[in-house]
Amino acid sequence: MASSHHLKIDGVSFTYPGTSRRVLTDMTFAVPAGHVTGLIGENGSGKSTLLGLISENLEPDVGFITRPPSTGFIAQETDLAFSSPASDLIDAAVAELRQVEARIGEISIQMAEEPESPQLAEDFDAALAAAEQSGVWELDSRIATVLAGLGLAEVPLTTIISELSGGQRRRFALAALLLRPVDALVLDEPTNHLDDEGVDFLIEELKNFRGPTLVASHDRFFLDKVADSLVDLDPGLGAEGGTGEQTRQGTQFTGSFSDYLDAREGIRRRWEELYAAQEHERIRLEKAAGQDEDDVFNHDLNKTETRAAAKFYADRAAKTLGNRLRSARNRLEALEREELPAPPARLRFHGIPEHTSLTSLGEPAVVAKKLLVNDRLGPLTVTIQPGDHWLVEGPNGAGKSTFLSVIRGSISLDEGLLRIPEELTISRLSQDDEWTNLDIPAEEIFAAHTPKSVPNLVEMGLMDEETAARPLGELSLGQRRRVSLGIILASPPDLLLLDEPTNHLSLALAEELEEALTQFPGTVVMATHDRWIRRRWAIQTNGRGKVLKLSGQESSE
Repeated sequence: MASSHHLKIDGVSFTYPGTSRRVLTDMTFAVPAGHVTGLIGENGSGKSTLLGLISENLEPDVGFITRPPSTGFIAQETDLAFSSPASDLIDAAVAELRQVEARIGEISIQMAEEPESPQLAEDFDAALAAAEQSGVWELDSRIATVLAGLGLAEVPLTTIISELSGGQRRRFALAALLLRPVDALVLDEPTNHLDDEGVDFLIEELKNFRGPTLVASHDRFFLDKVADSLVDLDPGLGAEGGTGEQTRQGTQFTGSFSDYLDAREGIRRRWEELYAAQEHERIRLEKAAGQDEDDVFNHDLNKTETRAAAKFYADRAAKTLGNRLRSARNRLEALEREELPAPPARLRFHGIPEHTSLTSLGEPAVVAKKLLVNDRLGPLTVTIQPGDHWLVEGPNGAGKSTFLSVIRGSISLDEGLLRIPEELTISRLSQDDEWTNLDIPAEEIFAAHTPKSVPNLVEMGLMDEETAARPLGELSLGQRRRVSLGIILASPPDLLLLDEPTNHLSLALAEELEEALTQFPGTVVMATHDRWIRRRWAIQTNGRGKVLKLSGQESSE
């Protein structure tokens, strides 16, 4: 459907009632017609809140939101009763278009009765134009195309909604949105539950949509292919790259996700350069402000000089000293008032373990022969050498997480052989939150699980001081995952197991984690469906990466 409407967010701020923490601060950006803007940020940064404001489920404290007349939102669940068939959902989505077709039929009957009516002829032309513009004549074909594109072609439309899986309900909701005639689209994590083909289909759909599209997503591949610009809600780089106090939330970057990464890296480099120049100037001013008279005037006067001359030079030196001291101290005070904070540390591993013993002996880190966990994995045969980086991929249910659990020892084998050297240390970053005591502050949890010699969560660039001091129960899933990640970075193992490591992480932090892994000499086994990682695996691992593909049937290296 053609659209000239824009979606505009103008100076919007929001605080949930009964709390003092502002979630959104002076948000301002616009999404033009025919453009796709990605909304990115870690869980807890305000993405869902902003979508709630746009959908009018929430009201901003201040500011304005301009929406096109018909704005479509993808719902987490359908509004239909679970006892309804899936066909009701599709019928409801295309009801408006069916009415256009029905209207043409009604006017045709009236024209047969009043063939000379100019008003009926005008109404008929208008109805035909609306039908052609909205694709009424191809509607049945369009429905079949959308359902097939989202992997729903084999699901009978007579299926009761309660009998659909959560992923199927989510895809039917997305299908209904794509079929509905709307002026704008607002999507929340639309690629969840989509396979690669489904994501490719959605990308083409959004590229062809003529209205504005705002999409909140953690899917880097999807954003790189579909977005014309990105709005980053994470304050990690501060206002204008760390200069000054950030009063406006959200930075808009033009271009794809790859362009965003380049721009963000440029901001960081400028920040690092400005900070280095500031600290150099601080040292110079502190030295100048600490000078005394002996540094400015030499008391070893020539014996031929008179006392009057000595007094003249001493007075002039004192005046010079006073001016220099005042100037240096004033400039030092100004620097400290407008001090640029240190840029956040880049993610890296600390206390890298030695791997020479296993390597020199030629002993593998993991030997698996015909591993079988009934209905979950195998039979699987693979040998993992020290220092190898393995990517484990496959569809949901193929056994990726099960394989990592078998290596960790938390799931027993039904058949097969698994050999891991006893001295090998193993850590796992699980995809689910495993913390049980949520009343303990994040910084205390981190300190209890790490050596005292390593940097804390703030120094590692994983959290600010206020967040680190809050109990785990008050943190988002992404923030809790930062604590788990920090513990692993502080005490890296010989064998690192990563289960969907980028889940719940901000996109910038996910990039930093992957970069840190390239410098990690230990053994890595990573299970992921992340297409961005899979596409770049050979480059990210400097050519030492290997791939293990699981199908849910027999799998091997």
